[in-house]
Amino acid sequence: MHHKDTGEELTNILKKSLPEDTFNWYQHKISEIINDKSAKDLYLFYSLLRKKIPIDVNADTREVSVELGDFLRLKSINLLEISRIVVLIKILLADEDFFAPKVAKLIEVADTSELETFLKYLIFIPKAENYKKVGVEALRTNIETIFCAIALNNPYPSAYFNDQEWNQMYLKAAFMQLDLSNILDIEKRANKDLTRIISDYAHERWAASRQIDPFFWRPVSNYIEGVLLEDMKHLFQSKDSLENHAAALCCFYSNNSEAKALLDKYPNLKNNIANKSITWKNLKTAL
Repeated sequence: MHHKDTGEELTNILKKSLPEDTFNWYQHKISEIINDKSAKDLYLFYSLLRKKIPIDVNADTREVSVELGDFLRLKSINLLEISRIVVLIKILLADEDFFAPKVAKLIEVADTSELETFLKYLIFIPKAENYKKVGVEALRTNIETIFCAIALNNPYPSAYFNDQEWNQMYLKAAFMQLDLSNILDIEKRANKDLTRIISDYAHERWAASRQIDPFFWRPVSNYIEGVLLEDMKHLFQSKDSLENHAAALCCFYSNNSEAKALLDKYPNLKNNIANKSITWKNLKTAL
């Protein structure tokens, strides 16, 4: 991601959306902070944004690039969030060595709203990999909005989390009963340890006669063997059609011959997946 271009596109949104005097104040203060290299002014300015920038106004994203616009609309980004992210992009591009420790301190003392913004748009920050600790720490929070900020509709975990961190995020999202379809790159980040965790978790839920989100099984296709093959049989035999669909999807996209043979016993499901009537995307709405 080209941070300079992103910063300029986001700045243009502010220019179009803010009163002229507010935008001019905003631009002037950023220039002052960069020129004076003042940490104190940065912290004061950042805290002032909440009072100066309207929080209840969603951004006009019609004139930004398609990819960026789609992402911002998915997030329902507002002007306050944009103003916070643009500051960080601009100061880090201007002098990364000086401002990086100041940004780290800013995030360390951030309130919930500021931290949520930082996590949601962490992928925009120059040298975003340097802030991985903040993202991983957010997985341990008890504040749902903070966890969702890093876990849902966010490309950062896929880009920078290791398998253990990714797996922790996926399992906690399931435990919190969040919409797992909003986690990005599930197939790409699937791994053998995760499939074992999924199976173990499912067995615990079944033993307690509790439901499991059928979408939870999405990462297992490439690892179906042994216990997981038995799990697929269990799902096929379920009275819940969504669990039948999930098993069929897992087996359809598997390279395992036993999984393929198991799916052959359910030709209607196989045909519905082949013609895209049933997909992971429409799993909960397919008839």
